[in-house]
Amino acid sequence: MSNPLDTDAGSELFSSYEAELKLIQADLSQKLDQIPELTGEPRKAAIGQAERALDEANEILDQMRLEKQNIPSSTRPQINARFRNHQTDIDAAKRKLKLQSSNRAALFGDRYTDTPPNDAELERRQQLLSGTERLQRSTGRLEESHRLALETEGIGAGTLADLHRQREVITHTREGLLESEGYVDRSVKTLRGMARRMATNRIITIAIITVLVLLIIAVVVSKFR
Repeated sequence: MSNPLDTDAGSELFSSYEAELKLIQADLSQKLDQIPELTGEPRKAAIGQAERALDEANEILDQMRLEKQNIPSSTRPQINARFRNHQTDIDAAKRKLKLQSSNRAALFGDRYTDTPPNDAELERRQQLLSGTERLQRSTGRLEESHRLALETEGIGAGTLADLHRQREVITHTREGLLESEGYVDRSVKTLRGMARRMATNRIITIAIITVLVLLIIAVVVSKFR
């Protein structure tokens, strides 16, 4: 059976990734709308930024794909539908970016050639920068996951401490009930002893009265003889 704390943490982390993805999608859409209006170096820079945003969006989608497994099965269909919508939007943005990147004349402007060496070097530098940025973003997400894990661990420790205190209270209450039960048992025994003594005293009293009555009758009978 899954731990509710883990489930809550997974749901919170999925929502956090989803909010981050929406921001990236908005930024990516803005960049894609700007690219057709640019040529040359500005266009290449804009395409590079869009590619990095797209890579980041795909990384977040991968994280969301993992985290949605921690969502309860009762709400998982809704989560899956939202995930598919985001994936469809990202795929559409990828196709649009690929179409815009294929326009090499607009990309290189007046310097367009089939094999521009300077542009190849620039592309390699952009790829290195893109890899560095992806590494930094991945590191940031790992740190965020670590922070949430520490928070979850703190909540779990607090819950365990509360349960331990409640267990001590229950133990003390149980001991008090056992002690009270002992007092009740002793009181019942005392009352039973008193009842037996009262019954014994009553029998003795009846016996004495009976003897006295018999003696009186004997005296009266002896006087009339």
